[in-house]
Amino acid sequence: MNLFTTIFVGLKEVWAHKFRSLLTMLGIILGVASLVGMAAIIKGMENGMRETMVAMGGADKVLLEQQEVPSEQEHLADQARGRTMTDVFALRESAPLIRLISPEMEVRNVTLTRGDKMVSPSECVGVWPAVLDMNLHTLQYGRFFTSLDEENANAVCVIGTAIRDELFGSPERVGREIVPLGELIFINSQPFTIVGMFEHYEGEQEKKQREQARKQPQVQAAGPSRARGWGRGNWAFTRKNLTVYMPLNTAWLRFRAAAGQDGVPDPRLSDIDLKVASLEELETGLQQARNVLMSTRRGIEDFNFRTQENQLDTINQQIRNARMSGGIIAAISLLVGGIGIMNIMLASINERIREIGICKAVGATGLAVFTQVLVESVVIALVGALMGVGVSFGFVKVLGQIAPTANSPVITPIAMMVAVAFSAAVGIIAGLFPAVKAAKLDPIQALRYE
Repeated sequence: MNLFTTIFVGLKEVWAHKFRSLLTMLGIILGVASLVGMAAIIKGMENGMRETMVAMGGADKVLLEQQEVPSEQEHLADQARGRTMTDVFALRESAPLIRLISPEMEVRNVTLTRGDKMVSPSECVGVWPAVLDMNLHTLQYGRFFTSLDEENANAVCVIGTAIRDELFGSPERVGREIVPLGELIFINSQPFTIVGMFEHYEGEQEKKQREQARKQPQVQAAGPSRARGWGRGNWAFTRKNLTVYMPLNTAWLRFRAAAGQDGVPDPRLSDIDLKVASLEELETGLQQARNVLMSTRRGIEDFNFRTQENQLDTINQQIRNARMSGGIIAAISLLVGGIGIMNIMLASINERIREIGICKAVGATGLAVFTQVLVESVVIALVGALMGVGVSFGFVKVLGQIAPTANSPVITPIAMMVAVAFSAAVGIIAGLFPAVKAAKLDPIQALRYE
């Protein structure tokens, strides 16, 4: 009996006992569906995390953080002055491995108004043009700030598309693209002219949904449109779309110098972001920056560097933990399915003892009987695995409808192949004992069995 005939006989045996076989496969089906579904969810999480990292500026971005002075320098705490432009100029002059420096001065508790419409931005910040490269912004319309805007502290700003949508109307509501260049808005009651607007930022999932909606237009309910699921897509893209930038000097003179926190002028920067010349020189560049800052701050170490590389390590660790947890759960399900296969194969052998005896009496070898039973076990496992893969697609689809997120689960071919291979291995292991038992049956005793 060749392999193809053996497989055919195995499928025939499965078909002859459809309900029993389906119950036997149920553990395999659930195990494979959970394995593929869990892998899809984790892949969606991974895509979302990496999209967020890119949206926040890429792997080479470094944040200069403010921190408490070390315990041995507590007596110098009153001399710690925080992040200031002195640090920026010192780094620019004395740290050649730092290729980009972006100081930021945040304007807190901001409300933007235009007529009777208002919006609270995610961030309203005074910046240098270096922020475009630092945060990977793309200017779609208009211009960014010039040295003249910075020198004269001009009341100009660049906005994100979400600001435009709230104050001037979104393209979906108005039916056309609105470019509010030259329009006047008020930032905390102070007039500012819009000179530029960033492109609309969105993740891959949001982009697909928008393209599908464009191909299949639907009547929308009255009122502002809202995205489904938890929040409005990837939070990093949402934050960038709700951004308002103004010249750094403008932020200082209009919002910090005249009336800073508690009525006192506040020259401190809210952020200093850095980018090194190359990731290979990250440690050397940060050490160079540390030496410069220790000099400008007179040895007071009230700062620290937070790198995206650390965040990438955290992401990878989270993904590994999630995969391990999901793999263990799926492996237990498949193990239960394997026990079911072993039980049903033992029951099948008891039902077919006379049949096996006849086969041996007419010349079938123990190896042939062993192979036949083992193949039947593997066939049941593989059919269950294929059904489980099909169920996993439905599971992911239902999950996307019940709890839609910005980064939907992504079923990968590798996850499907691993699930099917693992199921085949379970089928082989589960079928070994029944196959050995069948191969060792004595034909004379088998023929006498009733």
